[in-house]
Amino acid sequence: MTDRKLVHIVDDEDAIRRSAGFMLKTSGYDVQTWPHGAAFLKEVRHAPDGCILLDVRMPEMDGLEVQQALLDRGVTMPVIVLTGHADVSIAVRAMKAGAVDFLEKPFEKAVLLGAIEAAFERMSAAGSAARRAAEANVVLGVLTPREREVLEGLAQGLPNKTIAYDLGISPRTVEVHRANLMAKLEVRSLSDALRLAFAAGLGA
Repeated sequence: MTDRKLVHIVDDEDAIRRSAGFMLKTSGYDVQTWPHGAAFLKEVRHAPDGCILLDVRMPEMDGLEVQQALLDRGVTMPVIVLTGHADVSIAVRAMKAGAVDFLEKPFEKAVLLGAIEAAFERMSAAGSAARRAAEANVVLGVLTPREREVLEGLAQGLPNKTIAYDLGISPRTVEVHRANLMAKLEVRSLSDALRLAFAAGLGA
């Protein structure tokens, strides 16, 4: 029996499975690879617990459909979504459905390992939603009302242009607010900002 943490890689690209698998094995993880979502779902009842790296764009079933199927079956393994496109709406949907993070391909090793460690921390210490919501609301208290409105729009998966139209401001102003709110929240990525927003109940 091994103490090494297990990562399931579900991706239809052989090159990604090989490169990510090699990267993770050399970083001390055990790895199981799956060529598509259906193969993983077929065996998931017998698959050992671990973190799931799930590609969004796959034939037959896309990553969001696989994620929903896992939820329907009561599978609680943490999911990190991989996307080859800067597709905010897909990332938002994935995180609303419980994904720990989303990573854009090609991803850096340090970013991947950081996301995986966060996923395992979630497995070992699933804190109460009420406490997380309270903490998130305290953090979001540094935002101006306008910055909070912009974050609300992002949490709903809206593009900058739509947020700008809804708020009666220019897309450029939305970008400025977005940059400011990320600086105030001290987050480096949109997924970090969204995690705070969802914990605080925004975007519902």
